[in-house]
Amino acid sequence: MTGEVVYFFAFDVANDVLADRVGVVLGQRPRPLELRLRHAAPKDVSFRRPWVVVPPLDVRRAGQLVRPQVHLFEVGVISVMMRVAFEVTDLIALEALHDLALDDGRTLDQVASDLAATVYRDLGPALARPSPPAEPERYTAFCVNDLDGRTDLGQWLDEERTRAAALLSGLAPDRLSDRYVADVLRQQWSLEKTDLVVIDWDAALVVDLVGPSDDVLYVLEVANLQLEEFRMMDRTLDRYLNRAYEDLERRGAVTLFGSTSAVLRQLRWFRMDLAKLAEEVTNITKFVGDWYLARVYVGVGERFHLDRWRNSVENKLGQLDELYSVVREEVFERRLLWLELLMAGFFAIDVIAILWGRR
Repeated sequence: MTGEVVYFFAFDVANDVLADRVGVVLGQRPRPLELRLRHAAPKDVSFRRPWVVVPPLDVRRAGQLVRPQVHLFEVGVISVMMRVAFEVTDLIALEALHDLALDDGRTLDQVASDLAATVYRDLGPALARPSPPAEPERYTAFCVNDLDGRTDLGQWLDEERTRAAALLSGLAPDRLSDRYVADVLRQQWSLEKTDLVVIDWDAALVVDLVGPSDDVLYVLEVANLQLEEFRMMDRTLDRYLNRAYEDLERRGAVTLFGSTSAVLRQLRWFRMDLAKLAEEVTNITKFVGDWYLARVYVGVGERFHLDRWRNSVENKLGQLDELYSVVREEVFERRLLWLELLMAGFFAIDVIAILWGRR
């Protein structure tokens, strides 16, 4: 059994990457991703291709070269991919590849974080409202391209279902119940007898015996970065909700008004980010012109609970809108009251001046 393990690390580093300001990254000019498609796609539909940088790194595991690649997405995400080839006897042997220790003592996570930090510095002015890369969203794809002559993947998976579920879940095969195995293998898709995708929360099994799986890997990568975007936005909105409650407790008109304006400006940026993410989803739906890749995306979206994350972000935005709308109305009413009192005072002064003049 031969193939490669592909590790995805998605880092949220900005609200946008400004294409016209992207210069040299890791000593080279980024180029658009050239995606090899296995199946037919509409010719007149374009999608936003990320920029690709291949770092000149010599990273090895047990003397074997680890191939890194960096993708830059306009939505402000740096996606680091690590590819490690393998040749094993069965699926169980792949469990050791979930987490790798490299020859220099570092882990893949450390290498990915160091790469993201360097790319972040190189991008510099190309980042709109930047934030340094923190903990990434990670996903693993076990890609198999040869099964020692086996060609019927449906039959193969029926025989290997328990070991496949153990590989994706990271648990021992003899500990898994039939019901759990069925749940792990629930999201599986296949177009021909020679290709198969099984999607779980933390990892996916991608088998393709006749060609590269770049299109499937791209779908997994984009879903992973969308999860990272939603996770970071949800966390940021939690901070803004806490700040909103503090503002409501203070009830200071001037301070409250200024705080409200600043937060409402931030909310507008968040709505723009949500629109960009929605556009990415739409572009992927257009890009996957056949049902196979579209189903793969639906499956990974269901596993990642992308709709729930999106709903959580939108609900929190709605709560903030309501809170700050109440605050803004209250401040506006107070200002109107003071304006009316001021006008009444001027009117009283005018009346007194008129009466005084007649004397």
